[in-house]
Amino acid sequence: GLIHSCPLLPSQNSSEMPETITSRDAARFPIVASCTLLGLYLFFKIFSQEYINLLLSMYFFVLGILALSHTISPMMNRFFPANFPNKQYQLLFTQGSGESKEEIVNYEFDTKDLVCLALSSVVGVWYLLRKHWIANNLFGLAFSLNGVELLHLNNVSTGCILLGGLFIYDVFWVFGTNVMVTVAKSFEAPIKLVFPQDLLEKGLEADNFAMLGLGDIVIPGIFIALLLRFDISLKKNTHTYFYTSFVAYIFGLGLTIFIMHIFKHAQPALLYLVPACIGFPLLVALAKGEVTEMFSYESSAEILPHTPRLTHFPTVSGSPASLADSMQQKLSCPRRRRQQSPSAM
Repeated sequence: GLIHSCPLLPSQNSSEMPETITSRDAARFPIVASCTLLGLYLFFKIFSQEYINLLLSMYFFVLGILALSHTISPMMNRFFPANFPNKQYQLLFTQGSGESKEEIVNYEFDTKDLVCLALSSVVGVWYLLRKHWIANNLFGLAFSLNGVELLHLNNVSTGCILLGGLFIYDVFWVFGTNVMVTVAKSFEAPIKLVFPQDLLEKGLEADNFAMLGLGDIVIPGIFIALLLRFDISLKKNTHTYFYTSFVAYIFGLGLTIFIMHIFKHAQPALLYLVPACIGFPLLVALAKGEVTEMFSYESSAEILPHTPRLTHFPTVSGSPASLADSMQQKLSCPRRRRQQSPSAM
């Protein structure tokens, strides 16, 4: 199989700001990932595999439904008729009272979200009962999209540190030991996309799979997303770097599959994806003379499209009390939807 376990899945917390990965986080990442992977390997060796997978199935069942619901929500909006009775709901869980009242969960949703949740639950039950590869892949894709949406790299050099570190991590754990392969095969959770190799003979009942870990999608994905933001910052109305890295990703994945079939051994996908996703855009930057701009670009300094911000400022006139009232009115605009649930591994 084509294997890489996803060491970190972001929490399904679509709060105001995405989580920005700094260079310190990027440098630490492979170490944390290695400890997690080794911990899981020992866990599978010591405890009964059935109980671990039962526990993980329930955990990913809940997490997967929330992730899938969040992913299909924008697409589903097109299918609702204009006269659809859409009611608003709010799930509020607080701690303390009066001035010291603290919000733990404040999740706003509507009837359309409930329909998406119901559809996702059908996939969830299908996954729980059958562990079917299509249900697994639907959850896997939802986790990947949420991961790319919620994790942001602040600049290209941080991206290079992260990808470089995970390049070494992936190569070591796949070629140096049998840890990665063992965990990926033992782990019955949607942390990988599976591709049936006997699809033509057995159809939907196929059972011989090649695997691609979600880390192999999310990690290059957040780097490609950073290059798209860099493209937009250049204000040239072209997406050169985005398309270059996107094509590089497809090329790297194709190369991984090709080598895997020749050597008949699990391949660390990042061994091919990292040089492709960094190398191709870098060559384009060299050709266009934009290497300096590329490495000096700082993503977190910009206001991202979905970041809530105060657009109307109160005029500074009148008494301090009236100014405070005016500020209060401006700030009491409807809150962005916020959902909190435990983060995955």
